[in-house]
Amino acid sequence: MSEGVREKPLASRTLYTGRILNLRVDEVELPSGRSAIREVVEHAPAVGILPVLEDGSILLVRQFRYAVGEMMLEIPAGLLEGDEPPEDAARRELQEEIGYYPGRLRKISAIYNSPGFCTELMHLYLATELRPSKLQEDEDEFISVVRVKPEEIPLLLTSGELRDAKTLAALSWWRAIGTGQATWD
Repeated sequence: MSEGVREKPLASRTLYTGRILNLRVDEVELPSGRSAIREVVEHAPAVGILPVLEDGSILLVRQFRYAVGEMMLEIPAGLLEGDEPPEDAARRELQEEIGYYPGRLRKISAIYNSPGFCTELMHLYLATELRPSKLQEDEDEFISVVRVKPEEIPLLLTSGELRDAKTLAALSWWRAIGTGQATWD
């Protein structure tokens, strides 16, 4: 991989400014000297949390996602509020979406969901030692909690039912590292 091959911004204009994202169109100079257009979605940072119960079961959420017109099975997730640290957002989102507070929270990774056009950085966490603690749900979210047994995870990963990148990443990590198959502490 060549670290020196980059695109140089020449011009930029914002076409839309919204609550969670902005749409920007940039003209860039390519390493060849030619120019190209780049469409960029500037998205607020977010968190995704893999909540694991004492028996190894995982709590997922099922909700309708308007943008794709489908019911989705996902790990709990949400946007950071203002300057909120990602760890605090993870704790808040767990309480809002599934009604649990993590006794232990460990960062798995930070991933870009679609770096070809979007700046969204998703901080992924593992949450364990869960205890009931419910916060008020967001008024525009209609979520049901789904408990998944450890032995059901391989089928979920291979069946095509999961179509959400953060959930596939978190559950794949859990199968590879988190379940004790490798040391991660």
